[in-house]
Amino acid sequence: MIHARSDYDGIQDSSGKIPEDEPVFVLRACDALAPAAMMHWATLLEANGGSQAQAQAVRAHAMRMADYARTKGGHKLPDAPVDVLRF
Repeated sequence: MIHARSDYDGIQDSSGKIPEDEPVFVLRACDALAPAAMMHWATLLEANGGSQAQAQAVRAHAMRMADYARTKGGHKLPDAPVDVLRF
């Protein structure tokens, strides 16, 4: 899989479900924007006829991420150094 950040290249799919050449994007709980992005994604999923159960699971995971960041003091804006980003 191809990450948007080269410093995330070590995060791999050991089960082989994601093709080697497929671009992926990782959202972390410490990213202050991640829960809102996931909530919006869930809304878009439903608006496009997707599974309501899947949307609810994504919303629940977004809340877990927000709770984690709140309890660990980890909410911050993304801060990836420009030299690790793939344009």
